[in-house]
Amino acid sequence: MDLSLVAFLLGLGMLAALATGIWVAVALFAVAIGTMMLLVPVPAGAVMATTVWGAANSWDLTALPMFIWMGEILYRSRLSEDMFAGLSPWMRNLPGRLLHVNILGCGIFAAVSGSSAATTATVGRMSLPELRQRGYDERMAIGTLAGSGTLGLLIPPSIILIVYGAATEQSIARLFMAGVLPGAMLCVLFMSYVAIWAMLNRDKMPEREEHVPLGQRLIATRRLFPVIGLITGVIGSIYAGLASPTEAAAIGVLLALVLSWGSGTLNRESFVDGLLGATRTSCMIAFILAGAAFLTVAMGYTGIPRELAGWIGGMELSPIALLVALTLFFVVLGCFLDGISVVVLTTSVILPMVEGAGFDLIWFGIYLVLVVEMSQITPPVGFNLFVLQGMTGHNIFKVAVMALPFFLLMVLAVVLIVAFPELALWLPEKMLSS
Repeated sequence: MDLSLVAFLLGLGMLAALATGIWVAVALFAVAIGTMMLLVPVPAGAVMATTVWGAANSWDLTALPMFIWMGEILYRSRLSEDMFAGLSPWMRNLPGRLLHVNILGCGIFAAVSGSSAATTATVGRMSLPELRQRGYDERMAIGTLAGSGTLGLLIPPSIILIVYGAATEQSIARLFMAGVLPGAMLCVLFMSYVAIWAMLNRDKMPEREEHVPLGQRLIATRRLFPVIGLITGVIGSIYAGLASPTEAAAIGVLLALVLSWGSGTLNRESFVDGLLGATRTSCMIAFILAGAAFLTVAMGYTGIPRELAGWIGGMELSPIALLVALTLFFVVLGCFLDGISVVVLTTSVILPMVEGAGFDLIWFGIYLVLVVEMSQITPPVGFNLFVLQGMTGHNIFKVAVMALPFFLLMVLAVVLIVAFPELALWLPEKMLSS
């Protein structure tokens, strides 16, 4: 059978399975088993068993459930309230004032969560009612939260970077280091846009609030110390070479439990809820990874990845043209799948052409996460849009329009890391050399 027809039928089968509303992992397994049974003279059961075991038997992935559990514990703590109280006194003199709390709050929580949806939900639960009450423009309040919530995918410890590292056999510690400067760059871009918007739309800003003396600001800043200590303990231990990502994840869980206990939010109910939430999320991701690994092997038997790489190579695209094509491909794919599914589904297919084009795989991981971040605020399956739809009651497409300026800023961020790869590579190279 012609491979182009096989690829078309595989894609059609995947879309049909997803359109039924079944779990992504089940759709992956169904398409993979169908491919093996109909097109490949190899026992599907034996291949599935060995592939699933191989996908699950990865030491790198052991950090995943621990970081997820850490985020679940903090989600049920007073962290967002403390961040708002600690940041807001310092933001009142900036153009845009408390809108910046959304951005910095998401950046800080991203550094202890690793999840885009958890970051959006936790910070939004605290900031949106406060911003509404103070008279801030709702479009900007929701837009800043939608855009900044995606930082949970990029700023370490990032769950999706762990998945990418495991799929491509790259150092997770180096990927974490590579995500720091691009994450900070996104924060600066978002804050700059908010400041410019506020200066151009003074009529949409509430009246300036009463000045907070320096002493009171310093006192309020003390509420940031616990989360800063947590970030230092987790990320600092990795950067200093004192702990592997897996060991740092265990440290993070311990510190999160201590932080939650110290704030009075740790009890039997919150502990069990956090543990069950982390278990459900970890199992979902593991199930998707296993299904994607099986589908990847099935596609390998058909020869589609090799032919696809050869076809694209035959087009003799320049590296920039290849990146443009991949960006459009990932954004469209992200309109229908969550970020982790996009990464695990496509990595094995695109890796040969990426390596052939001479791209560093650590840099490409950061590029890929940035593009996947963009898909988090694109309908109809932008996870951050779903979170905000539930929190605000607005239609998902209305929320997407509010988030559009931040989508465009992410496009700019992609352009910047393509033009200046050192943004992603300088820190890991510096830490490695030292």
